[in-house]
Amino acid sequence: MQYTNKTQPQDCKNMDDIRVEIDNMDRLIIEILGKRFKYVQAAAKFKTSETSVRAPERFKAMIAKRREWACKEGLSAEAIEKMYRDLVNHFIKEEMVHWQSEVKSN
Repeated sequence: MQYTNKTQPQDCKNMDDIRVEIDNMDRLIIEILGKRFKYVQAAAKFKTSETSVRAPERFKAMIAKRREWACKEGLSAEAIEKMYRDLVNHFIKEEMVHWQSEVKSN
Protein backbone atom coordinates (compact mmCIF):
# COMPACT_ATOMS: atom_id res chain seq x y z
CA MET A 1 0.00 0.00 0.00
CA GLN A 2 1.27 3.43 -0.84
CA TYR A 3 -0.24 6.46 0.76
CA THR A 4 -0.94 9.51 -1.32
CA ASN A 5 -3.04 12.06 0.44
CA LYS A 6 -5.85 13.49 -1.60
CA THR A 7 -6.33 16.50 0.61
CA GLN A 8 -3.73 18.57 2.44
CA PRO A 9 -4.64 19.30 6.07
CA GLN A 10 -5.28 22.98 5.39
CA ASP A 11 -7.57 22.09 2.46
CA CYS A 12 -9.89 19.73 4.36
CA LYS A 13 -13.45 20.95 4.10
CA ASN A 14 -14.91 18.89 6.95
CA MET A 15 -14.23 16.23 9.54
CA ASP A 16 -14.90 13.45 7.04
CA ASP A 17 -11.98 14.68 4.88
CA ILE A 18 -9.73 14.72 7.93
CA ARG A 19 -10.84 11.28 9.14
CA VAL A 20 -10.29 9.70 5.73
CA GLU A 21 -6.74 11.04 5.55
CA ILE A 22 -5.93 10.01 9.13
CA ASP A 23 -7.33 6.51 8.55
CA ASN A 24 -5.27 6.17 5.36
CA MET A 25 -2.09 7.27 7.14
CA ASP A 26 -2.74 4.99 10.13
CA ARG A 27 -3.25 2.03 7.79
CA LEU A 28 0.11 2.71 6.17
CA ILE A 29 1.82 3.18 9.56
CA ILE A 30 0.50 -0.21 10.69
CA GLU A 31 1.62 -1.84 7.44
CA ILE A 32 5.10 -0.39 7.92
CA LEU A 33 5.18 -1.62 11.52
CA GLY A 34 4.30 -5.09 10.23
CA LYS A 35 7.29 -4.94 7.87
CA ARG A 36 9.48 -3.67 10.72
CA PHE A 37 8.43 -6.68 12.79
CA LYS A 38 9.47 -9.05 10.00
CA TYR A 39 12.97 -7.54 10.15
CA VAL A 40 12.97 -8.05 13.92
CA GLN A 41 12.09 -11.71 13.41
CA ALA A 42 14.79 -12.09 10.76
CA ALA A 43 17.35 -10.53 13.10
CA ALA A 44 16.93 -13.40 15.56
CA LYS A 45 19.01 -15.68 13.35
CA PHE A 46 22.01 -13.35 13.77
CA LYS A 47 21.76 -13.10 17.55
CA THR A 48 24.04 -15.23 19.69
CA SER A 49 22.69 -14.56 23.19
CA GLU A 50 19.79 -13.09 25.12
CA THR A 51 21.89 -9.94 25.62
CA SER A 52 22.32 -9.59 21.88
CA VAL A 53 18.56 -9.92 21.45
CA ARG A 54 17.92 -7.19 24.02
CA ALA A 55 20.83 -5.05 22.70
CA PRO A 56 20.59 -2.42 25.45
CA GLU A 57 23.13 -0.05 23.88
CA ARG A 58 21.39 -0.22 20.51
CA PHE A 59 18.04 0.37 22.24
CA LYS A 60 19.39 3.45 24.00
CA ALA A 61 20.85 4.87 20.78
CA MET A 62 17.66 4.08 18.86
CA ILE A 63 15.51 5.93 21.41
CA ALA A 64 17.81 8.97 21.29
CA LYS A 65 17.59 9.09 17.49
CA ARG A 66 13.77 8.82 17.51
CA ARG A 67 13.61 11.66 20.06
CA GLU A 68 15.79 13.75 17.73
CA TRP A 69 13.57 12.97 14.74
CA ALA A 70 10.47 13.82 16.78
CA CYS A 71 11.85 17.23 17.67
CA LYS A 72 12.67 17.95 14.02
CA GLU A 73 9.03 17.14 13.15
CA GLY A 74 7.65 19.34 15.93
CA LEU A 75 6.43 16.35 17.92
CA SER A 76 6.78 15.60 21.62
CA ALA A 77 10.04 13.72 22.14
CA GLU A 78 8.55 12.21 25.30
CA ALA A 79 5.47 10.88 23.49
CA ILE A 80 7.55 9.41 20.66
CA GLU A 81 9.95 7.85 23.15
CA LYS A 82 7.06 6.23 25.04
CA MET A 83 5.56 4.92 21.82
CA TYR A 84 8.87 3.43 20.66
CA ARG A 85 9.72 2.03 24.09
CA ASP A 86 6.38 0.22 24.17
CA LEU A 87 6.65 -0.96 20.57
CA VAL A 88 10.27 -2.08 20.72
CA ASN A 89 9.90 -3.76 24.10
CA HIS A 90 7.01 -5.75 22.62
CA PHE A 91 9.12 -6.62 19.56
CA ILE A 92 12.03 -7.65 21.81
CA LYS A 93 9.75 -10.06 23.67
CA GLU A 94 8.58 -11.50 20.36
CA GLU A 95 12.15 -11.70 19.04
CA MET A 96 13.22 -13.46 22.24
CA VAL A 97 10.56 -16.13 21.72
CA HIS A 98 11.66 -16.54 18.09
CA TRP A 99 15.35 -16.61 19.08
CA GLN A 100 14.78 -19.16 21.84
CA SER A 101 12.89 -21.44 19.43
CA GLU A 102 15.76 -21.15 16.93
CA VAL A 103 18.30 -22.05 19.63
CA LYS A 104 16.26 -25.06 20.75
CA SER A 105 15.85 -26.35 17.20
CA ASN A 106 19.62 -26.30 16.56
